[in-house]
Amino acid sequence: MPFVIDASIVHDWALEEHHPVALAVRERLRDDTAITPSLWWFEVRNGLIVAERRGQSAEHLTAAFLQRLSRFSVTIDSLPSDDKAMTLARRHRLTVYDAAYLELALRERLELATLDAALADAARREGVVVIGDPA
Repeated sequence: MPFVIDASIVHDWALEEHHPVALAVRERLRDDTAITPSLWWFEVRNGLIVAERRGQSAEHLTAAFLQRLSRFSVTIDSLPSDDKAMTLARRHRLTVYDAAYLELALRERLELATLDAALADAARREGVVVIGDPA
């Protein structure tokens, strides 16, 4: 069953932080597909550049990681519902970026993979299943 993935999961992989949820999501992507808002492309790469600037990574590692990432089945979604994303951002005091992930999960009725505590909390309050939550 497809699910929504946010950039926090991918940043964990890139920096090899080994969060159990991020590892489970990576394993799940071996046989499953993820969907994500178009901003994901930018967020992932921005996180990688920031890691380089902080000395946590290097250009050649970023390039190798992006090559590996391209092998996963991740579909980029079209633009979210403007009204719904803005409403979610206001209701849960989220960035519009995070609200876009939540809007997509709600619109497509999919689980959400995130390590962002505020986004996960908002998702739960909206009735979205957050991957890694205890059943």
